[in-house]
Amino acid sequence: VAGAALPLLDVAGVLAGAARWGYLALLVSAACVAADRYFGVTSGWMRDVATAQAVQRRLQLLQFDWASENVREVLGPAEGTAGEAAERCLGVLRRFSEDVTELVRTETADWMVEFRVGPAPMGLQSSVAGGGRPDLGGPQGRLALPPAGTRPNMPRQRPPEPR
Repeated sequence: VAGAALPLLDVAGVLAGAARWGYLALLVSAACVAADRYFGVTSGWMRDVATAQAVQRRLQLLQFDWASENVREVLGPAEGTAGEAAERCLGVLRRFSEDVTELVRTETADWMVEFRVGPAPMGLQSSVAGGGRPDLGGPQGRLALPPAGTRPNMPRQRPPEPR
């Protein structure tokens, strides 16, 4: 705003010599935009907000499912034994845990792919506002994951549970 207003004030004769400062303000603002695109600050923030909202939605779903199981218990054992009720409650917790774990795993893998590429490519920021770009190969402008059959080199926190 200052970059546009100061030269206009100089032309109008309100503030003599302000045009130089306006052009400097435009240069500084262009440098800020370029640095943001190069380092991916805005795209990282938007991914953080999107992931936080996804976790919040899953938490609300867990709270609803848990409340419905509690209501079912208060109404009485019309559907099975106490052991089956406990299994249903554990199933609700297991689904939530697996869902959030998958969300974190996916976001971490996407971040690792983006991190390996280096500074955020220019396409990442512009594609978030205008939809995905086919040349980047992924949704929302994210880079495509490694080919099928391979996975990012991520250490497991615990061994997989038998199904």
